[in-house]
Amino acid sequence: MRIEEGRPAPSPPPGLTLAEGLRQQLEAAIAAGHLEPGSRLDEQEIALRYGVSRTPVREAFRLLAASQLVELRGRQGAVVRSIGPHVLLEMFQVMAELEGLCARLAARRVPPTWGATIEPIHQRLVALVDGGDADAFYDVNQEFHEAIYEAARNGFLADQTRRLRNQVAAYRRRVTRMPNRMSDTIREHEAILRAILAHDPEAAHRAMRDHVALLGDNLLDFLAAFE
Repeated sequence: MRIEEGRPAPSPPPGLTLAEGLRQQLEAAIAAGHLEPGSRLDEQEIALRYGVSRTPVREAFRLLAASQLVELRGRQGAVVRSIGPHVLLEMFQVMAELEGLCARLAARRVPPTWGATIEPIHQRLVALVDGGDADAFYDVNQEFHEAIYEAARNGFLADQTRRLRNQVAAYRRRVTRMPNRMSDTIREHEAILRAILAHDPEAAHRAMRDHVALLGDNLLDFLAAFE
């Protein structure tokens, strides 16, 4: 298990309990790939690392289990959830529709100035392709998708999309490392941006849905990675 190194956890943000603050940090570690699917979360180690008692750690585990990010296995403790290929495919199908709806609403609602917000993010992704840094690319890619969630102007939809995205984050990050995936992403993003900036909801939904669903050869390659 590798959690972000170093110091005890800072005080939780206003309005959050200590357990909720820990849950946020552990969720971020799972999404970043620091805690791999199937890895055990050691209650005592986490308590020592963050300088807290074991009680908020147990509560953080329960919160993560409620979000389906970890599994509680009795005496074995908490384990980062592993997802089988069939369920993973179903989750990506739902994710594709949620993100497609975000793109559809964004195409209807973005102001004329929105291009100035999204274009610098897109150009950062373009610059990262040649360097081949998949982790940096994945992180900026998150910013790209977040900008579209926000542009949809539907807070409930954005929250549900993020929740599912976090459940599949470790697997989605692996897809980024596949051959040609980053360059394919740039091409797919350009289609999404053209549709949103043209205020074409149907085209935006279709382009985003196809992008997230990893259709065709990319989807088959993705599933083969878990055989």
